[in-house]
Order: sequence, then C-alpha cells, then structure tokens
Amino acid sequence: MEQEPTVAAEKPDHNTFSGLTDWRLVGDRGSAWFDAPSQLVGAALVGRLTQLAPADSRPDFDLRAGGVRVRIAPDPAVAEAISTAAADLGLRSDPSALAELGLVFESTRPTVVRSFWQRALDHHELSDGRLADRVRRDPTVRFDRLAASQPRDNRLHIDVGAPSTRVDSVRESLGQRPHGPFGVALADADGNEVDLCPGGMLSGGPQTSDWQTMFSALAFYPVTDAGRAAALVTAVAELADQAGRPLLIDVRPEGVMIDSGKDQWEIPTGADPEFVELATRIQSAARAAGLAADPGPYRFVQIGITATDIPAVRAFWSRTLGYVDDPRPMVTDLYDPRRLNPVIFFQSQEDADPDRRSHPNRLHLELSLPADRIDLLVRTGLAAGGRLLADQRRAGAQEATLADPEGNELRLTGS
Repeated sequence: MEQEPTVAAEKPDHNTFSGLTDWRLVGDRGSAWFDAPSQLVGAALVGRLTQLAPADSRPDFDLRAGGVRVRIAPDPAVAEAISTAAADLGLRSDPSALAELGLVFESTRPTVVRSFWQRALDHHELSDGRLADRVRRDPTVRFDRLAASQPRDNRLHIDVGAPSTRVDSVRESLGQRPHGPFGVALADADGNEVDLCPGGMLSGGPQTSDWQTMFSALAFYPVTDAGRAAALVTAVAELADQAGRPLLIDVRPEGVMIDSGKDQWEIPTGADPEFVELATRIQSAARAAGLAADPGPYRFVQIGITATDIPAVRAFWSRTLGYVDDPRPMVTDLYDPRRLNPVIFFQSQEDADPDRRSHPNRLHLELSLPADRIDLLVRTGLAAGGRLLADQRRAGAQEATLADPEGNELRLTGS
C-alpha cells in the first residue's frame, strides 16, 4: 500500500567517522569522494594513499575524470589520513556522490536462483549470502526469500558482457541453449533473464592484445605491489589526459582495471582509431613495467528495464538516481555522471496485460546510501512521478521503497 512520505526522526550523525565530514558509511564500508581537476591529479592522490595499509587491507580506488572515490573498512585513523592527503593536494570532498546501486531477487527458492546468478556473473558468495564481484566493480546481488509464491513479473533484466571463453563455459555448466532476439539470453529457475554476451578483441593487432571489448573495452593488470600499481595508474592517467579520453581506472589490492566506459571505445564503423592508439600506449606502458594482462576479471554489467511509457519511466530513474542521458540518437541509456554505478537502458514493450503494472517484479534495484540522504531522494522520486510503497524509518530502520510510474521498485537503504 502506498504511504505518505515522512521525515525521519532526528538521530545522532552516525554517517561520519568521528566527526570526519568527508566520510560516510555506504553499506558496510566507509566511502569518500574527492573532486579532482584531472585524472593525473587524482592519480597523485592514489599514489599517496596506496602506501597507507598492507595489501590485504588497502583501500579500493575508483579514479575518474572528475575525481576519486575511496572505499575502506570503517577505520577513523585511515579515513583521517586519507582526508589529510587529499587536503594537501587541494582536493575537496563531495559526500553527495556516495551511493551504490545493487540488485535484489525475491524468490521462494533463493538458493537455486543464487546458484544460477553466481555462475552467470562469476561472483563469489559473501558470508551473508549476497553475491559480490571479486574486484568490487559490479553491483552486489541479494536474495530475499518469499514465504509463498505469488504473481511476479519480469520487467527488469541484466546484460553481462564477458570473454567468449567464459560465456561458453557458463552456457555449458547451466545446460541451457541461449534464446531471445539476440540469441544470448539465459533464464534462472524463476524466469529472470540474463543476456550473456561474448566479448571480442579490441583490434586484430598484438599492440592491443591485452584489451577485450564487451560493451566497454577493458584491460586488467594484476599487481599487488603498491608502488608498481601507483606507477601504472600515474602513467595511464597521464596518457588519458593527453589524449583527452576519460577512463575508468579502478585500483584494487589485486590489480588495476582500465575501462573505456560503455561504447566509448568505438565509432559507428568499428573501433575508434584514437582509442586504439591510446590503448596501444597503455599496453606498452604496462608491458614496459613488466606487467601481463589477466582477462579473468573482465566483466561488464548493465540493467535493462522494459516499459510501455519509456519517457515517464526513464525520467523517474534519471532524476531519482541523478543519472544523465546518453546524448546519442536512438539510445535510451542513462548513466551515472561519475560512472561509478551501472548503466540503465530501456526497451519498449506493449502492455498487452492491463494488470501488468500491478504485479510486483522478481527483481528490484537497491540503492545503498548515507541515511541522511534518503529524505531528499524520496522527495525527488515522488516529484519525478514515483510512488512511495514503504517507509520503515518510523520503526527505526533506515529504509524506504519507491516505485516508478510502472511499478518497478527502488529500495533506498541507509547506513
């Protein structure tokens, strides 16, 4: 049943670390975003921070054209040291950038459904039953048990790009013949679908053999030494700035992932020669540093929503999530302007069933964010044509659920 929006009761500010205003809890990790005027300046911050902790507890860094997201285990001392390093470089934080989009499946048989998605996504299982990307780039997936079967619709689906050998292995292990309009769809026991799409090489030459394309063009270099990782990040950031090509550079204790961003590596006739040149220079820099690529973590994940009124549904998600429109004609994509969260795209579907929108989806989106931002997103979602389905903040839980104009749900979960 729809509810009126409420204002959460005043609570102590548990979203910062001991008064460190740069930081917020998002899920179970401390997060901060620091604006940076270039990728090279952001790389300078990464270089300073990689030495802060041993490899098994080093922060995760997401370096973008506009700044750096840092995620750590909640530790006020480490957070303070990171904030100090950022201030020394003249970088300012922006806590409004901190939110992580995840997936929630509801099922009467969550174990069976989880097994399918663990193979399809190549995620590992966490202690609480969630599935997580091994290098913490793609959405975390949660499985909620339904007490009894009830009418469920399937208006959301997932696209996964992966190396072709990985795709072949998944199809064989699941024992399914791909179906759907593109011949790549697989379905779990409840009928939730994934389009599992095989990747290809960026070009035919050895100069870019480290790179594979699967919506994005990706190259991953395993490097656990903090100094070597920082040197690679600095070299890549400098090359990207020189070329005027923003990249997604994700730095993990396990290695460095370099990502073009969806479709940013290509032009209508194929691979963009300018991007191929940049990829060539990056590969040369990595090889000169003695690094070899590992395609194991190559993965791309995006979320598709079918709708009868795409403009109305799209407007809800754009405004509520703060996403922006892909400017290309005939493309329905919305993307996170900082490219930290997955792309959402929309497909048209005729509404043959007049009751279709009253059936809940089996798949929901869940946005983990600082609890003090839930009120703002509820108001934004309602103004964008959404409905408030549930608000548990009166009961002390930091959670509210919105529905878009066609009933697709977004759970807002605060820390």
